[in-house]
Amino acid sequence: MLPKTTLDFLEKLQENNNREWFAENKKKFDAEQKKIKTFFNEIGTSLGKIDSIERIQIFRIYRDVRFSKNKLPYKNHFSVGFSRTKPMLRGGYYLHIEPGASFVGGGFWEPNKEDLFRIRKEIELDASELRQIINQSTFKKYFGTLEGEELKTAPRDFDKMHPDIYLIRKKQFLVTRSFLDKEVLSTEFKDEVVETCKAMRPFFDYMSDVLSTNLNGESIY
Repeated sequence: MLPKTTLDFLEKLQENNNREWFAENKKKFDAEQKKIKTFFNEIGTSLGKIDSIERIQIFRIYRDVRFSKNKLPYKNHFSVGFSRTKPMLRGGYYLHIEPGASFVGGGFWEPNKEDLFRIRKEIELDASELRQIINQSTFKKYFGTLEGEELKTAPRDFDKMHPDIYLIRKKQFLVTRSFLDKEVLSTEFKDEVVETCKAMRPFFDYMSDVLSTNLNGESIY
């Protein structure tokens, strides 16, 4: 389980997001980073037993401020991504640890234009399987609804009166589940993260089938 010191450090960092404070507390950061890396890798091992994980990417706490209006030098969270094995398995899991704002997420954040078009064409042809997935009780229990940015109107060459236009308009296809701090610090948190990722699988498997085939259902690999 994660120790309370991890959230305590992040809370203090939020209040003192500057290089001087960070330098003075570098040993504390190193200690917390070691704990969080161990925790993230343990989750990766557990996910590897239920899915094919290609890569574990633990994100750096240092922010790239070169092209950002926000010049704070450090992120106020720890985070990690777990990528499924491409090209056949699409989607990725994401875990974000932040005081008062921790969550597990996943999906398709910035699909390239070819993938986005392929998804939209599949929905246009027949969205019944996707609708069934996002309306399942398990999906609703963990995620509520399918999230993501969307266009205000229909994409070019798509019928704005299509019955599933609310799905076709999407530019992102995301799911998230938030956790309270007391849940993050509980002994069940690791298992809950894995179970949450497991609940994404029907959605991921659907998208993988779509993105690895053409509109005739033939494999493109």
